[in-house]
Amino acid sequence: MPLYEHVFLARQDLAQAQVDTLAETATNIITENGGKVTKTETWGLRSLAYRIAKNRKAHYVLLEVDGPPAAIAELERQTAINEDVIRYMTIRVDELEAGPSAMMRRNERDRERRMRRDDREAA
Repeated sequence: MPLYEHVFLARQDLAQAQVDTLAETATNIITENGGKVTKTETWGLRSLAYRIAKNRKAHYVLLEVDGPPAAIAELERQTAINEDVIRYMTIRVDELEAGPSAMMRRNERDRERRMRRDDREAA
């Protein structure tokens, strides 16, 4: 089956539990239509480059999907009518990324840099 990456941005005023529910709903849509979600990553509340529907921030969620095109079409249809989702994008990929995504690696790298800087300042 084809492989996809689906990223959606949820409104900033949602609680993390509501964002997790949105991700779980998307996972259920995929599984009901014959696919499977291999990885779900929540990137957290991040600033947007520009305002979207009066939101300056959004909760980012990535789903890596292995499923038929019909499952992706249904996922996109359901996502488009959900008023809690302000943007989404699905792309087809040749292979899914092993391990954490580039966004998660970036967060780890930044955390390590802060720790090293704090150690230098303490010395």
